[in-house]
Amino acid sequence: MSSLLQLPISKDFKGRDFLLLLDFSAEEIKHLINVAVELKAIQKKGEPHPYLQGKTLAMIFQKSSTRTRVSFEVAMYQLGGYPLFLSSNDLQMGRGETIADTARTLSRYVDGIMIRTYAQSDVEELAEYADIPVINGLTDLVHPTQVIADLQTVLEHKGKLAGLKMAFLGDGNNVAHSLMAGCAKVGMNITLANPAGYKPLPEMVEKAKQVAETTGSIIEIIEDPVAAVKDADVIYTDVWASMGQEKEQEERAKMMAPYQVNAELVRHAKPDYIFLHCLPAKREQEVTSEILDSNHSAAFDEAENRLHAHKAILALLMQK
Repeated sequence: MSSLLQLPISKDFKGRDFLLLLDFSAEEIKHLINVAVELKAIQKKGEPHPYLQGKTLAMIFQKSSTRTRVSFEVAMYQLGGYPLFLSSNDLQMGRGETIADTARTLSRYVDGIMIRTYAQSDVEELAEYADIPVINGLTDLVHPTQVIADLQTVLEHKGKLAGLKMAFLGDGNNVAHSLMAGCAKVGMNITLANPAGYKPLPEMVEKAKQVAETTGSIIEIIEDPVAAVKDADVIYTDVWASMGQEKEQEERAKMMAPYQVNAELVRHAKPDYIFLHCLPAKREQEVTSEILDSNHSAAFDEAENRLHAHKAILALLMQK
């Protein structure tokens, strides 16, 4: 087995929750990315790496997902553990049992909990009462596990992170919040271009900027998509209406049409830019197929890296 558990600061992760990227130091974020890269190399070589043999992860899904479910489930299998899928229909939360009691009960059965839900406060309450690591698989506020995979993808394609410029276009949503925090931690510059009314939350911007002051990262919030992608190394976008926002689809499409990533817009980026999307993508809406299927697109490398990033998070937090 690889020397993963002997890597510097690995033990500092043991038993911790993974709720926000802001909870981890810059060095810890970089370490997570490096472990993900290492685990990917081990997997590609076909070497077994059962770091979590005998461990069980409960996966609570109050929001459905293709990539989050499959990548966490396969990650646990490849680490020698067992993933236990729990939908809203499988739990008593919302039907009388408190989140605290669910946390206390699951802590008696399993070794970790991954939850994908709506309210960040629910994840934080679950973590408060659980005696085992709780991993935030997505809330309406943040999407921290996604951004570890995003940064891993940028590192693989660009060979570095610090000093690069990322442009994020569209809704200032949970992905945008975590990208600001992640870029600030690793010293990447990020410019977000969002229409009025769809800006990231001011408190999340402020927290990311506080981190950026310590790493030299630059965080900008503007409205002009052309200015955002000018000389960008990475262009990133997300769906304009996330799960639960379907009724706003028409209004959002109208407001965000100028932010579509298309051939005309990317002319302003660096010639060797890469395109990222957390997927699923609505082709010909927030991004054209011409861009998503182009040689510049790393969106499916990014999707693959969800597996390796999640393995790094699980292996470090749930290590024996």
